[in-house]
Amino acid sequence: MVAFASALAAKRGDRLYVELAASEHEVREAQALRYQVFAQELGAQLHSARAGLDVDGLDPYCQHLLVRDSGTGQVVGCTRILTDDQAARLGRFYSASEFDLGPIPALPGRKLEVGRTCIAAAHRQGSAIAVLWSGLAGYVQLHGFDYLFGCASFPLGEGDVQAAAIMNRLRRQALAPESLRVTPRVPLLTTSVADTILDAPLPALLRAYVRLGAQVCGEACRDPDFQVADVLMLLRMEDLNPSYARHFLERTAGT
Repeated sequence: MVAFASALAAKRGDRLYVELAASEHEVREAQALRYQVFAQELGAQLHSARAGLDVDGLDPYCQHLLVRDSGTGQVVGCTRILTDDQAARLGRFYSASEFDLGPIPALPGRKLEVGRTCIAAAHRQGSAIAVLWSGLAGYVQLHGFDYLFGCASFPLGEGDVQAAAIMNRLRRQALAPESLRVTPRVPLLTTSVADTILDAPLPALLRAYVRLGAQVCGEACRDPDFQVADVLMLLRMEDLNPSYARHFLERTAGT
C-alpha cells in the first residue's frame, strides 16, 4: 500500500501547481512520467514488473510529490519523499544502495530523503523545478524536518570524463566537510580530466540543489542501470539560501 497525504495545499490558479499524490492512480501518473524520462528518454535499465511504469520496492513507503499543468492536468514533474520514520520501517534509505552513508543517518534531528526526481522534457527550461522545490519547502516546513538529502544524477560521458569534469566544479562550489562525507559503492572509472576540460556546467536539477545551499557529500557513485553518476546532496534547512528560502516560502504561504 502506498503512503498518501493531503496536508500540502495545491495552488491551482497558477499554470503549474504542486500537490501530493492522494490515490493509487496519481502514483501511477508519477511512475509513468519516471518511465518516460528514465527508460524511454535516457535509456535506463529499469527493473519494473509493470509495463510502461517505473515501479520499485520503495514506492509503497514513499509519498509522491507531483507538479501538474493546470491547463491539461498532466503530471510534468515529480519526486518521491521518504521520511526518516518510513525509512526505519523499510530498514534503509534509498541512497544506502549507492553509498555507505557514514554519518548521515546519525545526524541530529529529522531527515527527509528525496529521489526519482524528474521533469518532462518540454518543461525543463521553465518554472517546473522551482514549483517542485516550493512543494518540498512547504512539506519540510509543515513537518519540521531538519535535513533534506538525496541522490542527484548527471551524465557519465565517454570513460566517465564528463562526470569527472562536473565533479571538479562540485568540489570547488559545494563540497561538504570531511565530517559529512559518504563513500560511493561503485566509484567513477576516472576522477581526473585533461587540463583543457577542467570542469563542466551543472545540470539544472543539480544546479538547483547548489543554489539552495546543499552540499555534495563526497565523490560520485557510478549507476550502471541508469548510466549516470550520482552524488549525495545534503541540505541542512538552517543553511537554506535566504533568497531561495524567501522565494519558496512565499510560494507556499500563498497556497
